[in-house]
Amino acid sequence: MSRLSESRISHIAHLIVDGLWKEDLADFPNEARALAETKSIVAEFFNVEDRVDEVVRQKIQSLSRPVPPGSREWDILYRKYLEEELKKHKN
Repeated sequence: MSRLSESRISHIAHLIVDGLWKEDLADFPNEARALAETKSIVAEFFNVEDRVDEVVRQKIQSLSRPVPPGSREWDILYRKYLEEELKKHKN
């Protein structure tokens, strides 16, 4: 489940579609469909981000020695593992 509510995702989608239209970067013959597609893409983006976050946290927890959350080492490992996992999801 995404950490963003449906209304938040809808708000972001409206901002994207409105911004594209106002900057004359896109023309939407069917604005409702454009909003629906944008909502779907935004929701999927945050769902992937949430899944990657969970994988990264599990990797840190599975280390042979405990690394306390919030420590400098934990933050460094989190960023390192996050980059690795995001690279896997780009392809």
